[in-house]
Amino acid sequence: MPATEAPHYDLAIVGGGINGAGIARDAAGRGLRILLVEQDDLGAHTSSASTKLIHGGLRYLEYYEFRLVAEALAEREVLLRAAPHIIAPLQFVLPHEPHLRPAWMIRMGLFFYDHIGGRKALPSSFGVRLGASKWGAGLKDKFDRGFVYSDARVDDARLVVLNAIAARELGGDIRTRTRLVSARRDQGFWRVTLAGAAGATIEVRARGLVNAAGPWVKEVLDEVSAAPVNASVRHVKGSHIVVPRVHPESHAYILQNSDNRIVFIIPYEGAFSLIGTTDIAVDEFKAPAISRDEIDYLCGIADAYLARPIGADDVVWSYSGVRPLYDDGSADPSAVTRDYVLKVDAGAEPQAPLLSIFGGKITTYRRLAESALSELEPFFPRMKGPWTRGKPLPGGDMPRGRLGAYERDLGSRYPTMPAELRGALLRRHGTRTPRILGQAKTAQDLGTHFGHTLYAAEIDYLVAHEWARTAEDVLWRRTKCGLHLTAAQRNAVGAYLREQYGQE
Repeated sequence: MPATEAPHYDLAIVGGGINGAGIARDAAGRGLRILLVEQDDLGAHTSSASTKLIHGGLRYLEYYEFRLVAEALAEREVLLRAAPHIIAPLQFVLPHEPHLRPAWMIRMGLFFYDHIGGRKALPSSFGVRLGASKWGAGLKDKFDRGFVYSDARVDDARLVVLNAIAARELGGDIRTRTRLVSARRDQGFWRVTLAGAAGATIEVRARGLVNAAGPWVKEVLDEVSAAPVNASVRHVKGSHIVVPRVHPESHAYILQNSDNRIVFIIPYEGAFSLIGTTDIAVDEFKAPAISRDEIDYLCGIADAYLARPIGADDVVWSYSGVRPLYDDGSADPSAVTRDYVLKVDAGAEPQAPLLSIFGGKITTYRRLAESALSELEPFFPRMKGPWTRGKPLPGGDMPRGRLGAYERDLGSRYPTMPAELRGALLRRHGTRTPRILGQAKTAQDLGTHFGHTLYAAEIDYLVAHEWARTAEDVLWRRTKCGLHLTAAQRNAVGAYLREQYGQE
């Protein structure tokens, strides 16, 4: 190839969140040459700021989002099989509040929830007496009746990274800290100008362009489109707080509030509980942060149910993300559809398509990717068909899909390694855990111990194979060790990255 010729791809994807990474994986597996660019870290924004659930969205039934709920519940089954190391079943208790929703309505909703998605892997819902049972752990005595149903939890940031790893291993080109400067159609191709972290620009060519920029989707669309596009996005901020564990049992709570919203309390990282989310329409979305009003709102709902009250002083961590929802005209941010909308601009010729993605949720990202490639199929007639439904994600190829069996095998292979460390690595890396442990016999063989379950060997792996560059990448996205480390220990991770790799 002549030195002056720009690198050529079939598909250039802008945005390294779950939708962009999912499309990259799917497209690469169909034989397309793909480039994915992300201006920051993979999953650095909305995709790592979710409630960390793979679920159908029980409350969406009240908004008649039956197709979305059915698709999400079907995907829950697929994803449980694809990544059993980062996705696990979780039971939810809904304490009954008769003045908010009658029991018959809840039972009917749960009946639909049990059946419309083709449930196989998880148990069906049932009613319980909370009183003296484990299901009422941590609740006020006044809550006597409740309902139990099943969904699943997920490490959202790792889900993004695993899709990006799969795309790379299928031949994809994944570039983080790379910003889209401009894109224009030229003789049936897109000429795309990119800028790296140091500011140097390069130009690439692509037959198609995917705009998966999340909150920035409209900005990118306005930048690259020749004419105004009749589509808009609603920016809705969702914030979460993390507090010391509010009850010792393994189930989560789903709490009803008088504003018709619901809030989850989810066991998180062993010693903590995750509480969220809020829904607030915002105009500014580049650096979302939780407000004191949001903290008070979440604590207030929790306090209406919990025997031991919590307050702002109990919050050990919080995070906020802005969801880029398709503007369906709903006045209530909680009622705006969570379904995805795909807009294709084929251009005047037509060729060099532009596909823009509005909305979506983590649970349905794989189906969204399939739908996106279906939209692009006319432009890529030689593209292979759908393939991701039955394929595990990296690290998810457990024998018969059983995490427990693999965990026992790992214990036999590394018997002198601390069980807590083995378990933590397994739930981050699955069957790729031996790539980190290597020939190590004890934890001391893994290099510097930064605290909790984080050792230098894992950091080195994250830098070499998972695009980690900063302490935040390591502590809050690739792992959640930031919750368990002191400020001094977290600073030591940054110092290690600077000393070993010239970056923080």
